[in-house]
Amino acid sequence: MNNLPRPANHKTSRSRSGLIVLTIVLSLTHLDHKASGESDQTTRISDPAQHKRTGNKSYPYRAKSEYILKELDLQPGDVVVDVGAGDGFWSEKFAEHVGESGLVHAAEVAEKKVAQMKEKYASSPQIKPCLIESDSTGLAENSCDLAFLSQTYHHLNKDGHVDYLKHLHKVLKPTGRIVIIEKYIETGLGAGTHGTRLSRLIREVEEADWVAVRLEMMTGTYHYLAVLAQKELFPPEPEKEKKTEDKKESQPKK
Repeated sequence: MNNLPRPANHKTSRSRSGLIVLTIVLSLTHLDHKASGESDQTTRISDPAQHKRTGNKSYPYRAKSEYILKELDLQPGDVVVDVGAGDGFWSEKFAEHVGESGLVHAAEVAEKKVAQMKEKYASSPQIKPCLIESDSTGLAENSCDLAFLSQTYHHLNKDGHVDYLKHLHKVLKPTGRIVIIEKYIETGLGAGTHGTRLSRLIREVEEADWVAVRLEMMTGTYHYLAVLAQKELFPPEPEKEKKTEDKKESQPKK
């Protein structure tokens, strides 16, 4: 080590150090080529079987909960409506992130499930199990920061998906988001109808004035994660300036 020539100046030294650090980071990033659904990982397919469905039979994506919660980035004080909360799995996790100052509406259309959640979360005041109609959350306008639908979207009223998305537009605050987890029924040889085609989701999302800001498959689950933002957050692009030739023609002749 002592025989190595020293850099000509400290700037060169820092530059080389930066390159070394960058090389290490890039090397660590590519140690594992498996795409596990995390948006910061490579999509390179190094194993033909890496997309094969694994894990829980009914809810394989629950194994990705840490990644999903990272994507949601919930903050203390946030208000969430968990549409189709079921057994409260996600509502419980959301409550941990929104804290005592936040609120989670664990919404269900089945009275039995609401009753079960009320008993289960009796000691968690920020979790509020509630009975809702199939076409509405019944919540006040501009009252929520996030609407979460996990394997619920395809259960909405037939031909009522666009109207429901428009309803959520009213319930959510201007910067509020919709997060949808659905089985991509084109996977697994298109078996079953317990899910939603991406083409249909995008069509209905756009019709209801939402924009998909993130959309990706969660490896090993056959399910995708879609994060939607309100169209109003994407104002029209500024008009392009006229070409130079047009400007010359508009100038008065001398």
